Amino acid sequence: MSEILIRGGCVVDMRPQPVVLRDTDVHVVDGTIAAVGRGLDAPGAEVVEARERIVLPGFVDTHRHGWQSVLRAAALDVDLAGYLERVAGRLAPALRPDDVATASLLTGLECLDAGITTVQDHSHVAYTPEHAAAVVEGLQASGVRAVFGYGRPVLDQPRPWRGGDVRRVRTDVLPDDDGLVTMLLAAVGPSYSPVEEVVAEWGLARELGLRIAVHVGAGPVAQRPVALLRELGVVTPGTLYVHGNSLPDAELSLIAATGGALSITPAVEARMGHGAPMLGRVRALGVPAGLGVDVVTTVPGDMFSVMRAALLTVDASGGVRVPMADVVTAATLGGATALGMADRIGSLRIGAQADIVLLRTDVVSSAGGHDPIGTVVNAHPGLVDTVLVAGRVVKRDGRLLHPRVADVVAAANGVARRLAGV
Repeated sequence: MSEILIRGGCVVDMRPQPVVLRDTDVHVVDGTIAAVGRGLDAPGAEVVEARERIVLPGFVDTHRHGWQSVLRAAALDVDLAGYLERVAGRLAPALRPDDVATASLLTGLECLDAGITTVQDHSHVAYTPEHAAAVVEGLQASGVRAVFGYGRPVLDQPRPWRGGDVRRVRTDVLPDDDGLVTMLLAAVGPSYSPVEEVVAEWGLARELGLRIAVHVGAGPVAQRPVALLRELGVVTPGTLYVHGNSLPDAELSLIAATGGALSITPAVEARMGHGAPMLGRVRALGVPAGLGVDVVTTVPGDMFSVMRAALLTVDASGGVRVPMADVVTAATLGGATALGMADRIGSLRIGAQADIVLLRTDVVSSAGGHDPIGTVVNAHPGLVDTVLVAGRVVKRDGRLLHPRVADVVAAANGVARRLAGV
């Protein structure tokens, strides 16, 4: 039996809204949370000292294209059309399977370094089965909790192997929905593909018992993709819809009514001109929602930047002012709910997986804080002191413990240099 006692921290838990518990311990046994309280007795446990630390559930990134970590800052000055032309049209086809393996491993490490313990990797870079295998390999090697979204390239036509390889990965590689790396189908969906392809994709997901993640809000049925799925008889509870800024309230409400959830990526949505901010609107409509980074071609890869974007874009829109507690919830338990994983992650409840982050409050950029929840929103990756995934310490004293960090960084920089002229 393995035991860890996180002792004396300022605990921020989701119950289901954030609650602050000062001078509180968290007892972890065999990777799960056994107790949360003051003065816990755990003789023989490894002690992680948490005084001058905020202790909270690991962040949940509900939407990221992890293969783009080797294309960082490649599309800051373009809109969505420019991004599709440069990244999807020119850079993506130049990526080899080994490049994608490097990118996926780098993504996992970047997430962990910033306190993101779970990431949904919407991997629409599967030009070949080898590309798909490389993504899974990289995620598994990183130690992050990940949901691998098997998808085909945005500007690519369907290939004969795709359905068969999705079945292969599901059957032979990721058959277990309880493992550290699990799987969903990253469908192209009604906003980007013909009806017959939509029916085929949803049928494939149903056959394999896979959830679906899908971009919505563009294309010929931009205003009614969920209604179309319902009319086709394929709408599925547990579907994760991404963006949706252009959707009317009725369509967003239909997401909730059909058992779906929304992934909001406020920084990218603002920068690329997807439409008005979402968090205040979906909160008022009662739509389950989590936050996501989306693409590091355009924005930073940490959840602190995303949370601040959620606050700033809502305020700038003149819409509903979303409380900072709701933003932190969206970054943790809201994301877990959106991915169908709230029974395992997103909070520090007894029996949950011990995905835990400790933030420093004893340095100049975080000292003097009045509100621990606000301190979390205004933090930065440099404050992430310790990270646990399923009870395993993956970052300690501000340093990732993965043995290949330097090699991965060097490999990623090599890929970036090679692609610089593409």
